[in-house]
Amino acid sequence: GLRSGKLGEQCEAVVRFPRLFQKYPFPILINSAFLKLADVFRVGNNFLRLCVLKVTQQSEKHLEKILNVDEFVKRVFSVIHSNDPVARAITLRMLGSMASIIPERKNAHHSIRQSLDSHDNVEVEAAIFAAANFSAQSKDFAAGICNKISEMIQGLATPVDLKLKLIPILQHMHHDASLASSSRQLLQQLVTSYPSTKMVIVTLHTFTLLAASSLVDIPKQIQLLLQYLKNDPRKAVKRLAIQDLKLLANKTPHTWSRENIQALCESALHTPYDSLKLGMLSVLSTLSGTIAIKQYFSSAPGTAATPARSFDLVKLAQECCYHNNRGIAAHGVRILTNISASCQEKDLLPLEQDAVFGLESLLVLCSQDDSPGAQATLKITLTCMVKLVKCRPHLSQSVVESLLTQLHSAQDAARILMCHCLAAIAMQLPVLADGMLGDLMDLYKLIGRSTTDKKQELLVSLATVIFVSSQKALSSEIKTVIKQQLENASNGWTAYRIARQASRMGNHDMARELYQSLLTQVASEHFYFWLNSLKEFSHAEQCLTGLQEDNYSSALSCIAEALKSYHKGIASLTAASTPLNPLSFQCGFVKLRIDLLQAFSQLICTCNSLKTSPPPAIATTIAMTSGNDLQRCGRISNQACMKHSMEEFRNLATRYGDLYQSSFDADSTTLRNVELQQQSCLLISHAIEALILDPESASFQEYSSNGTAHVESEYERRMMSVFNHVLEEVESLNRKYAPVSYLASNTCLCNAVIALLKVPLSFQRYFFQKLQSTSIKLALSPSPRNPAEPIAVQNNQQLALKVEGVVQHGSKPGLFRKIQSVCLNVSSVLQSKSGQDYKIPIDNMTNEMEQRVEPHNDYFSTQFLLNFVILGTHNITVESSVIDSNGIVWKTGPKTTIFVKSLEDPYSQQVRLQQQQGQPPSQQQQQRTAYSRF
Repeated sequence: GLRSGKLGEQCEAVVRFPRLFQKYPFPILINSAFLKLADVFRVGNNFLRLCVLKVTQQSEKHLEKILNVDEFVKRVFSVIHSNDPVARAITLRMLGSMASIIPERKNAHHSIRQSLDSHDNVEVEAAIFAAANFSAQSKDFAAGICNKISEMIQGLATPVDLKLKLIPILQHMHHDASLASSSRQLLQQLVTSYPSTKMVIVTLHTFTLLAASSLVDIPKQIQLLLQYLKNDPRKAVKRLAIQDLKLLANKTPHTWSRENIQALCESALHTPYDSLKLGMLSVLSTLSGTIAIKQYFSSAPGTAATPARSFDLVKLAQECCYHNNRGIAAHGVRILTNISASCQEKDLLPLEQDAVFGLESLLVLCSQDDSPGAQATLKITLTCMVKLVKCRPHLSQSVVESLLTQLHSAQDAARILMCHCLAAIAMQLPVLADGMLGDLMDLYKLIGRSTTDKKQELLVSLATVIFVSSQKALSSEIKTVIKQQLENASNGWTAYRIARQASRMGNHDMARELYQSLLTQVASEHFYFWLNSLKEFSHAEQCLTGLQEDNYSSALSCIAEALKSYHKGIASLTAASTPLNPLSFQCGFVKLRIDLLQAFSQLICTCNSLKTSPPPAIATTIAMTSGNDLQRCGRISNQACMKHSMEEFRNLATRYGDLYQSSFDADSTTLRNVELQQQSCLLISHAIEALILDPESASFQEYSSNGTAHVESEYERRMMSVFNHVLEEVESLNRKYAPVSYLASNTCLCNAVIALLKVPLSFQRYFFQKLQSTSIKLALSPSPRNPAEPIAVQNNQQLALKVEGVVQHGSKPGLFRKIQSVCLNVSSVLQSKSGQDYKIPIDNMTNEMEQRVEPHNDYFSTQFLLNFVILGTHNITVESSVIDSNGIVWKTGPKTTIFVKSLEDPYSQQVRLQQQQGQPPSQQQQQRTAYSRF
């Protein structure tokens, strides 16, 4: 390792440090590791120093965990006094890489200033790198170095290539308004004084970055860039202006005035170069998806409204829709789609048809070409189609027909993308009629016979479209075709993906057969148990499709059969879990489904028992005279059963809420699915209360539907229609027949249960696949060597508990939601007392504290002061939960426990022993007690 005498082994040890930091990202290790690296830097040769520099740059987010910053800097800084300019250069780069933890170190500032005057080019470049990094972090350094940089840039002795490297430092001069203003003036002078292409490009880009950081000068910067785009004849400068305009369009679209967009449209209309037109259109298409488009079309007060078709932006988009350059055409249709989607004015409605025609022509063009450029354009086209259909549902039929027509002649790569688009449209709107299934099935047979490498992917995509278009039930003919093609042409992974899609769309009979066929094709017993559990769940849900209204005995037998399969499935699922993949969401979801089915079964049994032993004819009179409304149910047992059922459904709703809160990494459709299950529990509990237990106080307001809220899937659409139907039934019964007869209420409840169970359950993506992975790792100090061993604390002292944590991410951090802050909850409970048994105030027995901390570079730390006045063993639990950027709390865990033993302090023990022996405490001891408090 580092102690080896061989240079190669030392270098190998140094470069392995970043992996070590990823594995153990806590300060105790990182601090000692960086101190060791600083020693290597101090005494090693330049190559070792370079390796240490690279490690420092790669581990930048761990730098703030260095505890002995002074010692670390001292060891590194000693090399700045070396006679070797390369060693000094590496040291300067090292200091620049550490700027985030030492922004105000004056000796580092002084060394950078001094090195800028060096005669060695390597050292000067390193000083420029360090100056840029320190300027970004330190206001004092930026203010101090600004004049020095401007002198060097304007000085005749400074070579041009050095000036080009110095200018970008000015982008960091945004700490206050005066500094930003003086930097802008300098850049303005440079643009006019040095008109060469390279200088103009670097200066303009620095200008843009400075404006984007300081915010106040963005409108001026947009005007300046538009001016260069219009007047400067050099293509390189025009390209740079377009690139910077795109940056400002993404960052601050609200600062773009109507005049700015108009100027850009005019430049695009008049330019003869396709490459420049493409760049300008990409800026306009970015702006068209933001608030800027509304500002462009809104007429100024006091002026007559201009017809939409006479706007230059519309003319440009219409002209470009059929351009022979695919990229330009794609941006043209994207602009038209965004205008149609965001602007609802009547005179803009004809643009819808223009957008549809443009999209269809691009679809025909790109679907025949399998080059990467054509595929990228096709993705833009299909995204625009989905967006247009979402905002303008009346266009869906023509869009879907054009997609289906084009599917037959398209290339396989394009077919996959088109299938995804069809599925996305059909999920939003039930537009794929049964008449279209014939076309899809013919195509499925055709694909089965092809031999391209895209065949497996295409089989999955097309099967998904078929499942979406026939979500109620798959005919035996369709099942046969799909199975035949899978037997002939597919591998096991393709069959599993199709089965997974069938489970998501509620086609459980198809899914069960596919899972069954895959059981013998897997390599490990964990996979076998996983597939077996999926097969059992699909069979259980298939049992529920035979439910019929008003046939309650068959409903009970169907639920019993489903529960039998579910219990087999949960046993297999538990066997499939491993320590690395505990399948906690899947187990939680299935257990809740089992309990929900049992609750439904129990409710139907209770309703049936009410029929066999109805309440007496005078039950209503008894209820009115006694003032107890439950008497209307008849027997005490019936009342208790109904009340128990209602509480059980409320308890299930709470548990679904807990499952929702613990699923931080789930996609929005999965969370919506859990929410729908929770709402179905609340609905039934509300119906029991409204019809039987407490009709007068039950309110319908909180359960009323949210109007025409946008639904994301067929499953949600069907569940929402059942909810609305049940609510209307309950409300109409309450209005018409007050009080409601036991017979009508029982029928209504049983029919509600059957209606909910008839909607096939959708097993959503998170059940099968985790796209985002977030976990928190906690470290407590002090911590015992042995977890079962308690930490000793004297009862007259407080324990300072330090909690450190690291947020660990998977390959796609923040895909669905990001962590804003971490909420740490510390509680302590007295487990066993080891002193006199006298009454203790409850306040002294427990500690309850909560703190919120914001992670920085995925690391956070905080401290708690805990009292343990009572002698004995205390159990401390630290639980973490996260708060996302919308302020929603997610109970992600983990929960860590340590034990603390509270001991009596020696002096109190001595006094107590003397009192027990009957001796008064000595004068010296009394004095000591008086002073020992201070």
